Amino acid sequence: MTLAEDTCPVPTIARADMDAAVEAARAAVGLPVGSRVVAAMSGGVDSTVVAALLHKAGYDVVGVTLQLYDHGAALKKKGACCAGQDIHDARLAAEMLGIPHYVLDYESRFRDAVIDQFADSYLAGQTPVPCIRCNQTVKFRDLLDVARDLGAEAMATGHYVRRSVVGGRPQMRKAVDHSRDQSYFLFATTAEQLDYLRFPLADLEKPQVRGVAAGLGLRIAAKPDSQDICFVPNGDYRTLIDKLRPQGREAGEIVHMDGRVLGAHSGITDYTIGQRRGLNVAVGEPLFVTKLDPARRHVIVGPREALLTAALTLDETNWLGDGPSIEAAAEAGAGVLARVRSTRPPSPARLGLIDGAVAVTFQAGEEGVAPGQACALYDPSDPDRLLGGGFIKTTTAAV
Repeated sequence: MTLAEDTCPVPTIARADMDAAVEAARAAVGLPVGSRVVAAMSGGVDSTVVAALLHKAGYDVVGVTLQLYDHGAALKKKGACCAGQDIHDARLAAEMLGIPHYVLDYESRFRDAVIDQFADSYLAGQTPVPCIRCNQTVKFRDLLDVARDLGAEAMATGHYVRRSVVGGRPQMRKAVDHSRDQSYFLFATTAEQLDYLRFPLADLEKPQVRGVAAGLGLRIAAKPDSQDICFVPNGDYRTLIDKLRPQGREAGEIVHMDGRVLGAHSGITDYTIGQRRGLNVAVGEPLFVTKLDPARRHVIVGPREALLTAALTLDETNWLGDGPSIEAAAEAGAGVLARVRSTRPPSPARLGLIDGAVAVTFQAGEEGVAPGQACALYDPSDPDRLLGGGFIKTTTAAV
């Protein structure tokens, strides 16, 4: 992709607004001017602006870019990140700013921790969220180690979230621009990681970020945003899964939840919880995928009301709230706001324990919840504060 293709509109920015953005970045870092900060540079607008703002604010900035994949059709995907043109754009931006820049080959780590897990999840009848795995592993685990090795006192990213420190303990909060907020995708960030991380874009909206990029003379100011599943060419994840896990193409039956066999399918990886289109069965009423049974290769369908979930259990939990742990909060029956999809607002719920596992019970039920998805938890008394969350392990139907 060249910058002449598919560009986004870039607003102008006043000098006072530029100065305010630099001051906001300095406040977000909260370290003395001259401190070394690693900027994670994906080659996109957001991370490049972070590096530029920190450099302008007087920090000793070191840019680091991860090469996560660089072969096959994924390289040709427009709006991707961490490959090909994007690495080139990050390198050019670092040269223009006059900061050191390193490219780290994390392709094998990314494949093991993210791509293989993505394919295995679909094979197990789950609905994965790969960008959370990426943040959890190669970005906020491995890359933080590199930043420390480089002598940095903090690592800054282009995520739209806010970090604050209350009572000596870091908190993660939603960004000012709720339409861009990425706290759902960062629920797995530990308190130790959050203590080291910085998010200089928390107070900015995307048009302002593009305006800052243009005002600083960055050539990527009009570059389109990257996509969530960056390694899936043209959004066709089924073709990728077929290649990686061909056993997912084993045929099976489409079964109504009352036991009736309604038809056949050519692979369980073609289906996700809540899906309506592409079932190719007709019983006189709309049907939705309510459950996947990989062991028997069954796609189980039913009416829409069967999608309503009363409760779920969590695996791989993380806690950023008050108190010692999420288990302690569950034992106390703490109230939370639970968010099961990034595009859906949080719903009132209560923590508890089911067979020893942390559970979330919804006040009014939640539709279309699928194992493998993330459930991010927020504070009902302070809805912008992220408390943590986990990956959905099991669900309990409301009917």
